[in-house]
Amino acid sequence: MTPDERLEALREHFVKLSTVHRELESQLDAARGRQADLTDDVDQLERENEMLKTSSLYIATAEEVTEDGVIVKQHGNNQEVLTDVSARIVDSVAPGDRVAVNDSFAIQTVLNTETDARAQSMEITEKPEVTYADIGGIDEQVREVREAVEQPLAEPELFDEVGIDPPSGVLLYGPPGTGKTMLAKAVANETDATFIKMAGSELVRKFIGEGSRLVRDLFEMAREREPAIIFIDEIDAIATRRTESKTSGDAEVQRTMMQLLSEMDGFEARGEIRIIAATNRFDMLDRAILRPGRFDRLIEVPEPSEEGREQILAIHTRGMNVADDIDFADLAADTDGYSGADIESLATEAGMFAIRNDRNEVTHQDFADALEKIEKDDSSDVVSSAGYFYQ
Repeated sequence: MTPDERLEALREHFVKLSTVHRELESQLDAARGRQADLTDDVDQLERENEMLKTSSLYIATAEEVTEDGVIVKQHGNNQEVLTDVSARIVDSVAPGDRVAVNDSFAIQTVLNTETDARAQSMEITEKPEVTYADIGGIDEQVREVREAVEQPLAEPELFDEVGIDPPSGVLLYGPPGTGKTMLAKAVANETDATFIKMAGSELVRKFIGEGSRLVRDLFEMAREREPAIIFIDEIDAIATRRTESKTSGDAEVQRTMMQLLSEMDGFEARGEIRIIAATNRFDMLDRAILRPGRFDRLIEVPEPSEEGREQILAIHTRGMNVADDIDFADLAADTDGYSGADIESLATEAGMFAIRNDRNEVTHQDFADALEKIEKDDSSDVVSSAGYFYQ
């Protein structure tokens, strides 16, 4: 080969080698990336393997801190043990703390204060839209609730000047649909206090101690968020008269009620915590929960009078497109025995009659037809799902 031919051959060979080199470099980079991914997978598997080989920790409560160690009580079996504590956390352990212990009962870490998630979910974060203007026919009851719940939180100096303690609790009782829950919602809307709502049935739990623990956590959360208002709806679910029943269910309900009584009137000052309760069955309540110091004000919320029914009709129709011929006084006279909830249902039914007749305005005749329909439904036979008639 001539020198020029040899030089050209070397150039072509160099180009091929450069191409192969670039390809090998690309493959090397991909291999290194794959190696990094596999290394991460190996590290994760090793950590999981270590976790599987490590014994789980147990929850316990530090009962007493002594010079010889810490006395802990393990949850579940209530076994008390004198144990050691790690030097790095020995100064942070105090009586009453929740701690995690290993199989040898040595304290490994101090846990945060326990609060039942169910208790946290009962806090109302968004204020209800109900105001006192939405409640009619119970002006005297509204005034008494505001005096007992709002005023002590907003103007505590008034009670200090007179030298009295504000009412500790308010119990609302009366027939269904008279506005007890709406009154509590209006209080939540008008105050800046933390509002905690629960139903009495939510405090009844299956396992021993769960109900009383939930009550304790609710009041503890209220103390942390003072000022606070606790509203217990349908309190008769846990505060019925105590009996000699030996069933475990009745015993657990009574334990829950004992915890509620203790929190309402215990040795510790309640602070800026106000309690509102509501029930339809005042006759079923235990006398212990009705005594002064627990519920200082027992407020009956009766069925509205004729004047009250007229106010409620005006409230429930103010957002409706009603005709000028509607006589609320006449309708109030015709709805004797109706509760506030019944009157709201009447207004809705009248609107349905207007829609049925292709009108966007509700007339007095619509209310008359709705009233006739409701009364007919109330007096008619009820057909069960099995097809049988009951008088």
